[in-house]
Amino acid sequence: MVFKIIIHFYCIIMPTYLKTKGIYMSYAQELEELITKVVIPDIDESLDAIFEEIADKKEATEDAKEEIEELREFKADLQDVLDDIKSGDIEEDECKELIDDIKEAQKNGEAEEDFGFVEE
Repeated sequence: MVFKIIIHFYCIIMPTYLKTKGIYMSYAQELEELITKVVIPDIDESLDAIFEEIADKKEATEDAKEEIEELREFKADLQDVLDDIKSGDIEEDECKELIDDIKEAQKNGEAEEDFGFVEE
């Protein structure tokens, strides 16, 4: 429940409030905020839960290992996006697409969503 409130605040309330005050965030700024304050913390929380489960069972299942690897790869992809934002190597329309994908996945409760990233 707290996670949904945080997502709602950062995805809907904050950008809307800023726009009503005449303060506009670029899509790159909005994406950076969304990734750093919502998505990455959620990934870290998921990883913590998996590690706690492993500690409780004193062994890691193949599913747990795969999930850890996928989450770490996804987090690395997000870090690449943040690096692109900082260096200016990402277009505003790409940022908008990623924001929309993330918001849609969060709204639908899809914790495992890849947000448009393609596995290499």
